[in-house]
Amino acid sequence: MLKQHATLYQRLLIAMDGLIVSGCFFAAYHLRLKVEGYYPLEGCLWMLPTLVVLWTVLMYFSEMYTSFRLKQALQIVWTILKVGFSSFLIFGSITFLFNMPDVSRAFVLLVFVLIMTALMFQRVALVIVFRYFRKKGFNFRNVLIVGTGPRAQKFISEVDHHRELGLKIVGLVDDEHVNAPAELMGHKVIGNLKDIPEIIRNNALDYVVFIVPRTWLGKIEEAILYCETVGVTASIAVDLFELEFTTGKESRLFNFPLLTFERTTEKIGQLFFKRVIDIFFSGVALVLLSPFFIVIACLISMTSRGPVFFRQKRCGLNGREFVLYKFRTMVVDAEEKLEALRHLNEMEGPVFKIEKDPRITPLGRILRKLSLDELPQLWNVFRGEMSLVGPRPPITQEVQKYDHWQRRRLSMRPGITCIWQTSGRNGITDFNKWMKMDLDYIDHWSLWLDLMLLMKTIPVVLFTRGAK
Repeated sequence: MLKQHATLYQRLLIAMDGLIVSGCFFAAYHLRLKVEGYYPLEGCLWMLPTLVVLWTVLMYFSEMYTSFRLKQALQIVWTILKVGFSSFLIFGSITFLFNMPDVSRAFVLLVFVLIMTALMFQRVALVIVFRYFRKKGFNFRNVLIVGTGPRAQKFISEVDHHRELGLKIVGLVDDEHVNAPAELMGHKVIGNLKDIPEIIRNNALDYVVFIVPRTWLGKIEEAILYCETVGVTASIAVDLFELEFTTGKESRLFNFPLLTFERTTEKIGQLFFKRVIDIFFSGVALVLLSPFFIVIACLISMTSRGPVFFRQKRCGLNGREFVLYKFRTMVVDAEEKLEALRHLNEMEGPVFKIEKDPRITPLGRILRKLSLDELPQLWNVFRGEMSLVGPRPPITQEVQKYDHWQRRRLSMRPGITCIWQTSGRNGITDFNKWMKMDLDYIDHWSLWLDLMLLMKTIPVVLFTRGAK
């Protein structure tokens, strides 16, 4: 039932946002019309479907169509501002790449300002109205909590603290009513596990929440089956293990319900959009930069013996091996000379880096300084082996020397640029610090973070910061 309500709520919000975007478009048009006196609608009408799709998609991936009962107003406003900035950049890219009809920049800016203002007002107003009515006792749900341990007490505290959730605790159930306290945190203990059918019959209950120890799982089966029989929604708290990083969630495989513990990001929609962006921009870049590729290839062939491209096996998502491509910047027998230089390594840990590597060719030093040697990795991005943004792909030998906690950096698709690239790059010699940067990226990943890192990469490349 909760899922159906959430789906309906989501669809209504999407429809409302579509109407708001459309209304802001026509409001901006009429304001522009008053200023200029004549502004043909036909010349800018193509913007309307583009704006509706762009805004609703980005709002969806920013989780603005999920429940925001616990979100603060400032958090919602900040999210919409980020969506507005991102959509403005994407809209500008679309008009440039596809040579769309020319539209007044002032008009476009006015449209986006009106949309952001209207959506912020709408979301904050909804939050205020819903919370007001829930605090007054409207639209609440009766809940029976099974369990009185520390986890259950924490849940009770959250429910009591957030009255705007609209949850009303009818009572508590313990395993043995005789040994249980008569009252806990202001709520009565009204029975034990065997009393649940009678409690359900005598009370108007919407949910039964089981927050019990692992040893109770066999005991609560009968109660859960009874809830199923009478049509009362039953939920089981899945924090059964005291895990530091992973979170538990329900999933299905071959129609088998599974309790899954994972640490990697579960923003599936955003990850899908990230992949779409990777395909689009890497494909466009490969086409536009192809003449540049030819020039670099010719320079490499003319200045040193050997192939144009350097190919090396790297570890990608969850340890999958793939062939990484770079413009060759070293002499042909660079790998054979590595061991003789190992004692000069300036990097702590399994990675090898030295400032004045004698294996690098004169042209290669320039290519590295300008990060031009990385350009062929756009092909790896297009193929799905890499992303535009993500932890740098390590070689297999390095991964074999990782500590167990360092392997978690493989839980996300590797990228051309990352936090390490934009925060000092080769100036960072502490391998553990580098790994922690990558894990911090994984733990806080979002499309907005990717956009920020891409923007930070531009001055880093132009000013050759940290390049060797």
